[in-house]
Amino acid sequence: MEFFLQGLDYQIWSIIEEGDLLVTNEKDKWMDDDKKKISLNCKAKSILCCALSRKEFNRISACKSAMEVWEKLRITYEGTNKVKETRIDILVTQYERFQMQQGETITQMYNRFIDITNGLVGLGKTYEMGDMVRKILRSLRASWTPKVTAIEEVNDLKRMSLEKLIRSLMAHEINMERLGESSSRKKHSNALKAKEVALEESSDDNESIRSSEDEEALHSRRLQRILAKKKSKI
Repeated sequence: MEFFLQGLDYQIWSIIEEGDLLVTNEKDKWMDDDKKKISLNCKAKSILCCALSRKEFNRISACKSAMEVWEKLRITYEGTNKVKETRIDILVTQYERFQMQQGETITQMYNRFIDITNGLVGLGKTYEMGDMVRKILRSLRASWTPKVTAIEEVNDLKRMSLEKLIRSLMAHEINMERLGESSSRKKHSNALKAKEVALEESSDDNESIRSSEDEEALHSRRLQRILAKKKSKI
């Protein structure tokens, strides 16, 4: 909203931030310059009111100036200075404890990180780009250590942008996934070969067992014939 108002007319933003333009003459003695000031004061308040929902409008409907409206909204969404400081403390703690989670992609991790830093910026707390770059590198899991070392050796972290770091990490992540898929396919292929060998060995064992059983049956039939001949002679 601040960027929108400044881009629309910086004088309107000044009215919201510093208060209405002062008009000293009575209404029946207004000059063109007085009317212009009154118009800008009303425009500033109108823009704010038009941007609000019915519920939010009810909160500020009794406000007399754009500055008063803005302050009411600021306290509503940012809280008092004490509340603001508490929120900053919470976000700073989240920032300091930030770590890449198990199974999390670089994009997901970066989105969480940006949510924290943007929240701090909105409350007036900022970090240097180099500090954020080093924080991201320290937050990566142990499997990323070789990549972190390579980045630290090649780049000046104080001058490296966060966007450049994330692009580099995402490219490395894609390569890691590709190597992982290749390794998985190789393991799957080896598993299939091992299964085929096991099936062949099992088949050979079955044939050997059948061969042995057939040989035993043949000997049994021969023995029965010999015994039958002896009985017939007796």
